[in-house]
Amino acid sequence: MKKIENVEIKIEGHIFPGKAFGTYQDKKVVFKNALPGQKVRADIVKKRKRYEGRVIEVLEKAADEIPAACHVFDLCGGCSYQTIAYEEQLKIKEDYVLDLLDKAGIKGFDYQGIVKSPEVFGYRNKMEYSFGDNQKDGPLMLGMHERGSFYNIVDTSSCQLTDSDFNLIQKAVLEFFRDRKTSYFHKRNHEGFLRHLVVRQGKRTGDLLINLATTSQGELDEEGFVKLLLDLPLTGQIRGILHTQNDGVADVVKAESSKILYGQDKIEDQILGLTFEITSFSFFQTNTLGAERLYSVVRDYVGEEQNEVLYDLYCGTGTIAQVLAPVAKKVIGIELVEEAVEAAKVNAKKNGLTNCEFLAGDVLTEVDKLTDMADVIILDPPRDGIHPKAIFKIIDFKPEKFIYVSCKATSLARDLPFFVEAGYKVEKLKCVDMFPHAGHVETVVLMSRVKVNTMF
Repeated sequence: MKKIENVEIKIEGHIFPGKAFGTYQDKKVVFKNALPGQKVRADIVKKRKRYEGRVIEVLEKAADEIPAACHVFDLCGGCSYQTIAYEEQLKIKEDYVLDLLDKAGIKGFDYQGIVKSPEVFGYRNKMEYSFGDNQKDGPLMLGMHERGSFYNIVDTSSCQLTDSDFNLIQKAVLEFFRDRKTSYFHKRNHEGFLRHLVVRQGKRTGDLLINLATTSQGELDEEGFVKLLLDLPLTGQIRGILHTQNDGVADVVKAESSKILYGQDKIEDQILGLTFEITSFSFFQTNTLGAERLYSVVRDYVGEEQNEVLYDLYCGTGTIAQVLAPVAKKVIGIELVEEAVEAAKVNAKKNGLTNCEFLAGDVLTEVDKLTDMADVIILDPPRDGIHPKAIFKIIDFKPEKFIYVSCKATSLARDLPFFVEAGYKVEKLKCVDMFPHAGHVETVVLMSRVKVNTMF
């Protein structure tokens, strides 16, 4: 099918996350970044079996559409829903989760609503900015990728999702390298120096960790760079400045070499009274205050039986395991990333927790080595969900409870029927909004083993 250009379409409904649909000549057309109620001028193409539209111009706004808080909202790919009131965002997210589970045959549970984020703006504790430009041979840019573009960068130095310190740092670093006419790494010819700027913040502590990621194709004025950052009028305090180098082709933040330019290579933050060390590459929930609410739901679902053995599979740096340690006899965590496991051990010791054990390895193989009988198993897998080969091994432990913490509802809807088929009932479900204005939602599910009455 050739592209159909300049057609007018009424947007009819949401397809979460961040998508909507309309109808053209009896065909359903899917759009990114459109709202139900809008009338748009668009181009349409058929990709495989689906019709996709690209909005060229909004001809009529939706009745409930509100102004975006960010002036680059239409360009930046970081937010999807700033033009929707927060209460409506929550409704969209919970309807999406419940609809997916209903279609998967998961019924009869106690739906306990959606937990709001404590902060609707300024909640992010980590940003990965990219260097580049937004026009051929244009000036150096530092910010987020433009919507739908692999190359163009949008200046996000007025971002509403971060603390003001992030914006000050971003502006200053960009000016520093513009003044020096420093090159950025081009994805086509693989030449250039600047790649990414990663800023992390301890929400509770105010600690800041800054990591400049480059290739080895240039020299950094280390003294000038450090002085620039330390002289900024920040609310928080810089604990560390790093320079990491990576000559790989992939557009990801990783370190082939790392040098501490100032301070240390980690910061601290606190969740529910526990302290956690965070490095530039550690996994840590990007919404600290939201994470407290998420982990509180998990703790409530576990209960107060302190004689229980808990498994925390896909444990990351062990945040959930350590939050649950005070209400358990023993907690065993498994995580593929060895650095995360070492961090979990350090944090557990820092928090005085002696009943936590952490194992490095793939859940698929490490579960075979577990000998303790688990009363409760916590599942917090990556976005793709539980590996199909691992799910049966996990179910075979037959704990009294499974608690599934999902960051992708489609994976959750795919996995839950396996547990139901194996004799577990979905008892309770609660959504937690960790990402206001973005198209993601966390879901916590409590499953209990069905008791079978046997007559003799």
